[in-house]
Amino acid sequence: PRPPYSITVLSAAMKSPATTLLLLSLLSATYAFAASSASPTSKLQLKYFDIRGAAETCRVILALGQEDYDDARYIIDPATFQSPEFVEAKENGDLKMNLNRAPVLLTPDGQTIGQSKAIERYLARRCGLMGRTPEDDAIIDCIAEHCRDVKDAARQKGFSKFTKNKTDEEKARDRSEWFEKDMPEMLRKIDEAIQETSASTGYSFGNTPTYADVVIWALLRDCFAADLEDTTKAAEKCSSLNAVADQIASNPGVSKWLKERPESSW
Repeated sequence: PRPPYSITVLSAAMKSPATTLLLLSLLSATYAFAASSASPTSKLQLKYFDIRGAAETCRVILALGQEDYDDARYIIDPATFQSPEFVEAKENGDLKMNLNRAPVLLTPDGQTIGQSKAIERYLARRCGLMGRTPEDDAIIDCIAEHCRDVKDAARQKGFSKFTKNKTDEEKARDRSEWFEKDMPEMLRKIDEAIQETSASTGYSFGNTPTYADVVIWALLRDCFAADLEDTTKAAEKCSSLNAVADQIASNPGVSKWLKERPESSW
């Protein structure tokens, strides 16, 4: 049978040393280019403002998974709350995949992912914090969504300083009602639910850390500083949830990140 084209060409070229050298150089360059194109050329890059905000759960997942990444931050002017770097990123089209908002995640192969929850779940899978089956994934997602329900309910209660249509007295009343009645009841239900899915104390599902555990930690331990004491009190009877939050906080990678991360009030 006839040998492959490249072998045929090289065989013929053996009659001319100069041609042989040229062909070998070309083939070497071709293989080197193919190898470099097939392998990652950079690490993950997370783009967000210089605050915790909507990206901090992503950062904690990365710390838990011990994943090296570029923590790219848009600096906010404390006097104007404006970020020229963010404006420039929008104008350059860097944030299109999140509809000109932050955060976005750039993967090593050049893909851009928007929406903080989509980024969280992508990173959780990448770092081994999801389940082994679709059913496992669904239960982990279910627990995470329960926690999101708590945050949504607090926002709807409308007692934050950003609420415009209430007096300070009305905000104070609603805040007390939230932390003394509404939040404890919602947390109690989640605490009972994870007792059905946990296989070991300190884990909301199975017996290894999951995305849901990180979300529980964020809910109970990484809230606004002004709300931390009241949140802790609201959760004081939720032994399972507190064990999960403590387990995440004690992880060496997470503990290191919490000590070293930039200061931020929110």
